Amino acid sequence: MGLTKETIKESLDAIQVIEPRFEKAISAVGYPEPRINPAGYQTLLRTIVGQQVSVAAATSVWNKLEALLGSGCPADKLIATDFDELRACGLSRQKQGYARSLAELILSGELDLNHLPEDDEEAIARLTQVKGIGRWSAEIYLLFALGRPDIWPAGDLAIQAGVASIMEHDTRPSEKLLREMALPWSPHRGSVAIFIWHLYNTTVM
Repeated sequence: MGLTKETIKESLDAIQVIEPRFEKAISAVGYPEPRINPAGYQTLLRTIVGQQVSVAAATSVWNKLEALLGSGCPADKLIATDFDELRACGLSRQKQGYARSLAELILSGELDLNHLPEDDEEAIARLTQVKGIGRWSAEIYLLFALGRPDIWPAGDLAIQAGVASIMEHDTRPSEKLLREMALPWSPHRGSVAIFIWHLYNTTVM
């Protein structure tokens, strides 16, 4: 499960000691609510379905897929379904390739979501074996589905903008610079990321 409300608060309280500039931001918008996604195949498949479309469109496609394949869109049924049937549900050729990549890795046992490496970088490498699952998607899965506490999605534009605002920088830091800047915030970076999304969605930066 993802990080709990208590864990997020404890981490953010620790961060205010490490970097006092967070105190002003936390006082302004408060602590974020937790976001918890179920671990497993279904969450990764929904990530693929939802890429580059609105939440409403992704929900519509998912509902059609479940009507066709059954609850959770089982991997074996997805693999056995032909292109036109999946296309009729709204799943593009590219996304079908990604979905089949995930399903094949799950069915073959090459990707065991119940036993991902404990090392975060190794877990990200394992997840990005799936076509269509890049580093950001892997980080989001580890943070919100598995509750890995030190995940830091430094390539996220909202995270970059949020850190620039908190640290009073004129420009957004690059992904590389943001990873360096956040090293002192370990092992609380997952909670920091959750807070910065909360800040970004609460205020105009």
